[in-house]
Amino acid sequence: MKLSSISIIFFFATLQALSVLQVNSQSTDSCNSNLNLDLPFDTSLLNCLPVWSRHDFILRYVRNLSNVWNFVLSAPDTNSFVAMGFSTTGQMVGSSAVVGWVSADGSGTVKQYFLGGQRPNLVVADQGNLTIVENSTSITSRSSRVYLAFQLNTSQPLSRVLYSVGQIGVIPSAPAFALAEHRDKVSTLLNYRTGTSASDSQHSRLRKSHGILNMLSWGILMIIGAMAGRYFKQWDPMWFYSHAAIQSCAFLLGLAGIISGFVLEDRLDAEVDTHKALGILILVLGCLQVMAVFARPGKESKVRKYWNWYHHNGGRIVILIAIANVFYGIHLGEDNGTSWNAAYAVVISMLFLLSIILEVKLWRQK
Repeated sequence: MKLSSISIIFFFATLQALSVLQVNSQSTDSCNSNLNLDLPFDTSLLNCLPVWSRHDFILRYVRNLSNVWNFVLSAPDTNSFVAMGFSTTGQMVGSSAVVGWVSADGSGTVKQYFLGGQRPNLVVADQGNLTIVENSTSITSRSSRVYLAFQLNTSQPLSRVLYSVGQIGVIPSAPAFALAEHRDKVSTLLNYRTGTSASDSQHSRLRKSHGILNMLSWGILMIIGAMAGRYFKQWDPMWFYSHAAIQSCAFLLGLAGIISGFVLEDRLDAEVDTHKALGILILVLGCLQVMAVFARPGKESKVRKYWNWYHHNGGRIVILIAIANVFYGIHLGEDNGTSWNAAYAVVISMLFLLSIILEVKLWRQK
C-alpha cells in the first residue's frame, strides 16, 4: 500500500515536471529556430543574436534593398508591452521607440513613441524620429512568445539600442495609448556590421577614460600651460621650462585620449562625426604647435614676432575648440552628464577668473 502511494505521487510529480518542461520549451526561442510568421517582408536572411538574456530577448535584423532595415524582436509573452528604442546617447529621454503589445482579445498593436522626458505626459504616441515603412509593423503571439516586427527606412540605424518590458497585465489603451512605466530596461550597443550586442555599461570604463584624459589634457592642462607661458615670464627661465613641461604632458595625455576615442568609436560603431572631426582638428593643431617649437627663431630674428603671433593665437584656437569639444563629448556620453558639465564648468570658470586677474596685473606692469 505504501509502495503504491509512493508510485502514484511519483507519477503525478513526473507529469507536472513534464508539463513545466513543455511550457518552457514552447516559450523558448533561439537563433536556430525557424520563423514561421506571416510578415510583410522576407525573414530567411535575418541576422540573429540574443540581446537581453535577463528577459530572453532575441533580435533578428537585416538590411534590405533601398536602405530598408527589417527587424523582428522576440520576447516571452507576459501580457505586457515590449519595446525597442533607438537613441543617440544611450538614454531613454530623447529616444524614439517601437512599442508593441497583444490585447486580451488577441489583437496586436504597434506604435511609435517619442520619449521626451520621464513624466508620462512627455511620452507621446505616434511621434518620433524613426521612419517606419508603412504597413510594415506587426506583433504576433505564438507559443508563449511575442514577435514584434517592423521595417525602418534609414541608411544606418542608431547603434545605441534600448529594450524595455512593461508591467505584467498593464498595456496601453485607447484613445491616448498612454505608456505606463516599464518593469525593466537595458541600454545596449549593437554593431550591425559584426552582429554583436553588448550592454552599454561594458564600455563605460573606456568611455570615462577617454573623457577624463581629453578633459584633463586639452581642456585643463593646456590652459594652465598657456597661462604659465604668458603670465610668469618674470621668472626666467623657469617659466619656459614649466610651460614646455605642462604642454608636453598635456599633448601626450591628449594623444592617449584621442587614441582611446578611436578605439571606443570602433567598439561602439557610433555616429560621432562632429566630435571626431573636432578631435582630429585639435590633434592636428596640437602637432603643428609642437613642430613650431622646433622651428622657433632666435629672439633677435626679424621673423620672431610673426612666430610669436602664430604660436600664441594657434594655442588660443586649440584651447577654445578643446573646451567646446569637451562639453560636446559630455553631452554625447550623457551618463551623469549634468554633474560632469557642472564640474568642468566650475574648473573653466576658475581658470578664466584667474586669467583675468593675471591679465589685469600684467597690463598694470606694462
